[in-house]
Amino acid sequence: MNNNGRIQIKSPLYRLVPLLLAAVLLETAAAADPAPAVGVHDPHIIKHKDEYFIFATGRRRNLIQTLRSHDLIHWQPAGTVFSALPDWIAEEIPGCRNLWAPDVHFINGRYCVYYSASTFGSQRSLIGLAANQTLDPADPNYAWIDEGKVIESQPGMDFNAIDAGIVTDTDGRLWMTFGSHWKGIYLFELNPKTGKSLHDPPKPKCIARRPGKHAVEAPCIIYRSGFYYLFVSFDQCCRGAESTYNIRLGRAAAITGPYIDADGKHMTEGGGSLILEGGDRFKGPGHNSILFDNEKTVLVYHTYDAQNRGRPILQIRPVHWQDDSWLTLGPPLDSPSSPNPERNEQTP
Repeated sequence: MNNNGRIQIKSPLYRLVPLLLAAVLLETAAAADPAPAVGVHDPHIIKHKDEYFIFATGRRRNLIQTLRSHDLIHWQPAGTVFSALPDWIAEEIPGCRNLWAPDVHFINGRYCVYYSASTFGSQRSLIGLAANQTLDPADPNYAWIDEGKVIESQPGMDFNAIDAGIVTDTDGRLWMTFGSHWKGIYLFELNPKTGKSLHDPPKPKCIARRPGKHAVEAPCIIYRSGFYYLFVSFDQCCRGAESTYNIRLGRAAAITGPYIDADGKHMTEGGGSLILEGGDRFKGPGHNSILFDNEKTVLVYHTYDAQNRGRPILQIRPVHWQDDSWLTLGPPLDSPSSPNPERNEQTP
């Protein structure tokens, strides 16, 4: 007791009380703060054993971004396809610094990644192929082998050789759909043994286009219950919160088309039923892939978060098939998250 008759606490715990209180407040705030969203562009999903893998346009010096997850919510880095840009690409595409829009498909006992090399806005582009026996970086057989060029485009051609989408038809034949801007979306057949073009040179056929200079790109084809479904992205990506991307859909009885939307309009005449567009916060959803996972189907795509400087992030939605074999989308799954915050990076 001091001279004023008041009790005086001299224990060193007294000095720790403010620190302990601050620690509790910080822990509570951290628990309330959601995990960082997955920064991703042009995601393509595949399942390997009991894990999901995403391959996407390169970010942060990774020429192809790779992610893995057990639950479609929590994602971790999943190895490296390339540690440096192959010399032959640097020679063929001067100014190329990154690889875009990969697609991964299991072909003839190996995982094949088709990647795009170009410079932004250019028609001098190519799609290449790399292959691996496994997607698990811990597997002793894990090794990506670059197998070179599959198709290319030059200024003046009808198409632009980026945005590959691989599909196997009901007869076991292998196909690539691709294209961005110019005169639309194209399709040609691949050799199911090599993953390269069945014909030399390839013989692409146009399966979707828009009149004038309206953009259509990022094709993805799946098969279900008697129909091939062609997903494409209309309008503009890569502009952050100003992006106007939206996902469109048509279907056909044969893989070569004609693809027709729900209103009966041919996709070679600008058709495409709208299935997903931007809202108040998430802008420009597009460049999707589809995964059939046992009894469920999910649609995977990137969108731009207007509340976070227009960053491109990953979203995943369940697909609901209707009695008429068209589809609707459910709300996004719980926000996919990454263990590490991402910088704001815009990549084509």
